[in-house]
Amino acid sequence: MEAEKAQQRIGKLTKEINAHNHRYYVLSQPIISDEMYDLMLKELEDLEQRFPEFSSDNSPTKRVGGDITKNFETVPHTYPMLSLSNSYSREEIKEWSDRALKLLDAEVEYVCELKYDGVAIGITYKDGELFRALTRGDGTKGEDVTANVRTIRSVPLTLIGQTYPREFEIRGEIVLPRKRFERINEERMANGEAPYMNPRNTASGTLKQQDSAKVSKRGLDAYLYGVYSAEAISENHFSRVMEAGSWGFKIPKPEHRYIEKCGSIEGVLNFIEYWDDERKNLPFDIDGIVIKVNNAAQQEELGFTSKSPRWAIAFKFKAEQVSTRLEKISYQVGRTGSITPVANLSPILLAGTTVKRASLHNADQIEKLDIREGDEVYVEKGGEIIPKVVGVNLANRPSDSRPHVYAVHCPECHHPLERSEGEA
Repeated sequence: MEAEKAQQRIGKLTKEINAHNHRYYVLSQPIISDEMYDLMLKELEDLEQRFPEFSSDNSPTKRVGGDITKNFETVPHTYPMLSLSNSYSREEIKEWSDRALKLLDAEVEYVCELKYDGVAIGITYKDGELFRALTRGDGTKGEDVTANVRTIRSVPLTLIGQTYPREFEIRGEIVLPRKRFERINEERMANGEAPYMNPRNTASGTLKQQDSAKVSKRGLDAYLYGVYSAEAISENHFSRVMEAGSWGFKIPKPEHRYIEKCGSIEGVLNFIEYWDDERKNLPFDIDGIVIKVNNAAQQEELGFTSKSPRWAIAFKFKAEQVSTRLEKISYQVGRTGSITPVANLSPILLAGTTVKRASLHNADQIEKLDIREGDEVYVEKGGEIIPKVVGVNLANRPSDSRPHVYAVHCPECHHPLERSEGEA
């Protein structure tokens, strides 16, 4: 009788916790306190430890991780996971649209989406349960990172409702939100460790961690937006995305303009213009816009090249660049004792934040660009996060400028360096 009651309680707690996860991480509408949630999760953990026969691989207790993966198995994709062709001009987008219209000889509706700067993922569900998660890999096969994806709170372990196909794959992007990335780097620098360069690479490295408990603590997020199934599903891409939202997935929301239907290429270009400016206000990084033909039958008619679909294209944004005065070059000491040059700048607004310091990477870059104190320098944000000096306006260089002299003593303990900056 005790086992029967435990099984019932485990089932009830699992259902309630999954619902609260969905409200918190997908809908942003929590209805219970963190303390109440933690108590429910602790009760479920205790019951599963006492009655392991009733525990599931998709239990919400798996969110905290704990699985150790020595090697990530390579698994073939059921549906090829091809990359998109990239475009860097509005004219190329128009040319792509003209080709599609000519081939189809019919009106075309487009769907515009944000091009998330993260890690592509394909997640298979069977009978409403998360079954497997694969990275893109080489497009025909990817690495099985299921244990790590289970720790991402916005990825449902069990689906809502009954309208989803018995078996299907949903694709999207795993991202590391900017605030989480900044917090991680603050912690690393406080520990004397070098900061990570950008959220995308950090998300990718996190997803390949062998210990899923470490993945759980990183705070990865996911936006899922492409449904593939051998079973009958909606006849257009936009409807599939909206339907996936009703199954419990965190999808791009039309009300946020993360996804939008456009009846003409002019609408597409308006969407691009809007996000070229507004992307700095997003909680995550994007590096462009994805444009797709909405109708599935037209997608099939347009088909694929050997590398990418003809019915979709990506527009890539240019990195924002500003100029400012380099007031001083200082040096910081890393955890391993390595010394890194830092540019101290006249404050400027770049990609939505005030920048006062920027990376110079190493002495080789200073020498290559001939960077000097007092120069007017050009600054970009690598991966939209880490400011870095990328050039010098030599025309505005002061007449009394002198080449930079590299540090020969440690800036903290003042001992002579074993190898001075700038030496081979």
